Amino acid sequence: MIKKFAKIGGLLMLLVFLLVTLAFTSLKYKHVNCNDIQVNYNPEEVIKVNRAELINLVKSIDKDIIGKDFDSINTVQIEEAVEKHEAILKAEVYKVVTRTDSATFKGVLAINLKHRKPVVRVFSDKGNYYLDEFGGKIPVSTNYAANVLVATGDISEEYAKETLLPCVLTIENDEFWNAQIEQIHVQKGGDVLLIPLVGDHTIEFGTLENYEEKLRNMKAFYKQIMAKNNWNKYKTISLKYKDQVIAKRR
Repeated sequence: MIKKFAKIGGLLMLLVFLLVTLAFTSLKYKHVNCNDIQVNYNPEEVIKVNRAELINLVKSIDKDIIGKDFDSINTVQIEEAVEKHEAILKAEVYKVVTRTDSATFKGVLAINLKHRKPVVRVFSDKGNYYLDEFGGKIPVSTNYAANVLVATGDISEEYAKETLLPCVLTIENDEFWNAQIEQIHVQKGGDVLLIPLVGDHTIEFGTLENYEEKLRNMKAFYKQIMAKNNWNKYKTISLKYKDQVIAKRR
């Protein structure tokens, strides 16, 4: 019984503490203006939107945000606007109050970002851009560059997202292929050439239909034939025909 009362008393004390904290926080906000905007993200992310660009974006939504009363700032509206940026996957906007001295508080609007992670860069007369793993289109910028697989040739945006991307993700998630393939070239009609990093040859892949099976066959050919000091003996290796690997010597 004593333990039960002690537990109830502890819960009541916690409730009182939370109520007092919330009341104090609310009171602080009533007397705090927004003094600064802080943009946070992982510095190791490949794509990074310039902080000044993000701050200007926030100010375009609310030009009077610096100096504005915290209570009148719509963080949801700002969050939604920031997430519309093509390079940003997710944004979290919240208010932070810090004490500058015993009687003064400073308000900071904090923006936590997660950028999109590019997996392929498309160079085509129909567009020049990155794609992330979800098919999100990321604009090219002088502020960042990503060392990812390059796709060139006759590539529409629909083809890039629906046909090319699944193959790219398979290559990226395979340690061997991720290290070996540096370029995909799409020809008129849909046939694909793979340009490897090691070996003076071109892989005639055919269309991307059954790409997983073709990659398995090609990897087996590499292990059984190419690994025996034959990296530069072949000009082309064709996977265009089902269950066949046809190699043409120089």
